[in-house]
Amino acid sequence: ANQMREMNESLPHTCPFCRHPVPKLEEEFKRNLMERVEANDPTALHQMGFFYRKERDYENAFPYFTKAAGMGDIQSHYELSCWYREGTGVKKNKEKELYHLEEAVIGGHPGARHNLGCYESERCKDDRAVKHWIIAANLGYDFSLVPLKDAYREGLVSKEDLAAA
Repeated sequence: ANQMREMNESLPHTCPFCRHPVPKLEEEFKRNLMERVEANDPTALHQMGFFYRKERDYENAFPYFTKAAGMGDIQSHYELSCWYREGTGVKKNKEKELYHLEEAVIGGHPGARHNLGCYESERCKDDRAVKHWIIAANLGYDFSLVPLKDAYREGLVSKEDLAAA
């Protein structure tokens, strides 16, 4: 609503959190972000982790993702599940991968739902995998349609369920 008002009245774009003008310089943006990090804002913590991860500085990114996940940030839970699955910046750990994956699923993350379906499929629990993929597809995660089509060809999904996804 505020963005619409800004556009309609030709007002400068403001931060949705503090209503101050959006920073024009990267240094100013990082300073504002650090203020939010110091205030333990989970979204800001995730963003800091993302910046470090983008630079492949996994050692500095990990604590930010871990802290944000501990505060309930589902995107950070999903990120950590991927790290533990692939061994990116951490030692591979199936137990921790599943913990973070399930937390992200509970929070409504569609990519996590899809990955949990893949995990169930690897364990030959196709009925559970199909349910996860249908939910992920209904959440807008189109990548889940690929395994659903395969499951349809194998007779594990009805035509109606595939059409509904």
